Amino acid sequence: MAATTHSQSRTEPWIAPLARGPLRGDVSLPGSKSLTNRELVLAALADGPSTIHLPLHSRDSALMIAGLRQLGVGIEELRGDNPYGPDLRITPAPMHGDVRLDCGLAGTVMRFLPPLAALAVGPVTVDGDPYARKRPMHAIIQALVDLGVDVTDDGDGAMPFALTGTGSVRGGALTIDASASSQFVSGLLLSAPRFDEGLHLTHVGEHLPSLPHIDMTVDVLRARGVRVDQPAVGEWVVHPGPIAARDVTIEPDLSNAAPFAAAALVAGGSVRIRTWPTSTTQVGADLETLLPLWGATVTRDGDDLVFDGGVGIRGGASLPGLDLDLSRGGELAPALVALAALAGGPTAITGIGHLRGHETDRLAALAADVNRSGGAVHELDDGLRIEPAALHGSDWGAYDDHRMATAGAIVGLVVDGVAVDDIGSTAKTLPQFPELWAALVASSGPASSAPAER
Repeated sequence: MAATTHSQSRTEPWIAPLARGPLRGDVSLPGSKSLTNRELVLAALADGPSTIHLPLHSRDSALMIAGLRQLGVGIEELRGDNPYGPDLRITPAPMHGDVRLDCGLAGTVMRFLPPLAALAVGPVTVDGDPYARKRPMHAIIQALVDLGVDVTDDGDGAMPFALTGTGSVRGGALTIDASASSQFVSGLLLSAPRFDEGLHLTHVGEHLPSLPHIDMTVDVLRARGVRVDQPAVGEWVVHPGPIAARDVTIEPDLSNAAPFAAAALVAGGSVRIRTWPTSTTQVGADLETLLPLWGATVTRDGDDLVFDGGVGIRGGASLPGLDLDLSRGGELAPALVALAALAGGPTAITGIGHLRGHETDRLAALAADVNRSGGAVHELDDGLRIEPAALHGSDWGAYDDHRMATAGAIVGLVVDGVAVDDIGSTAKTLPQFPELWAALVASSGPASSAPAER
């Protein structure tokens, strides 16, 4: 499938900065998008006010906040210790319809809000960015219909669609095919405690991607006192009952750590990621085991995790080719494809066929960007094969996709002239990316040799 650019307007291209020498990076990242938006939904349905400390402030979280406010939930900004934005005080209230929810391009918003909106009273329209109307939504639409919710759509399993809430949802036994996204499961589980009969959800598809994200959902539900049973793989039972009010602190976004950690292998040197949790359900934690496969050394230093890439590609290192199954965490794929495109051996990354339905068709977009830069990437049924090639500077499309933009930044550390057409797309989950990346590159010392030619 050919990749196409979605945005209707562009700023000037962002020229990815070259590393001048080995990195000495020190990065503090904003909060996890996945955790922030899950906690916002649960706080909105809780039995009292909750405070979220260190939440992410980005386009995705702003869309979630706006949608909840439209439905009647009280959300107040508080002064706190978050350098990236205020803490949030969420006060539940009776929810009403007669609103149009803008989901932008955010999968968590378009899959989490409809089950919650079904608990409101009145009509709710669900829509998003133009490309969001191509993202898979059939599973959540059909699930709501099967639960007795009045839903009106065009029959194409996509946005826009409308539902009319009555203030309650029956719940009970439900089967879905969540092969296209684990967010279908999470979206239903998050609101399920408020369903009259709770929810006995069974996945019936051939595969279920991104299981750690469902584990995260179960974890945050249990932390608020909700009883969740898992009788078998692909089966969940959420018992009806209250969702406890709770003050929570959001972990840094470990998936957003991927380009910074990978940079150590490209430019050489080390990158310290601050306050890396010792135990987490975030899939970004897999970087701790994935990057050593390419030669990185990962060590814990107090609360931080340090990724050391040795001399890096810039210093003459050749990364090996690998066979990786990323079905646990496909969101790491763009950063790892960027590494593979710079490696000295062929790499196959599989288990990521579902990425065709993300912010863009990520498989087609990655192949297009790398190949435009002189690479050799081939699409597989369930992933990509990346052959060694000498890369050169070229236009790099972001496709309104934050992870596509950051993949271009990784390549641009050692390939002169990588021009990302929309670095602003990183505002989806990390608005500070350009500044954080510039500071990382500025940490590199004087060049001891010319950048490696790829």
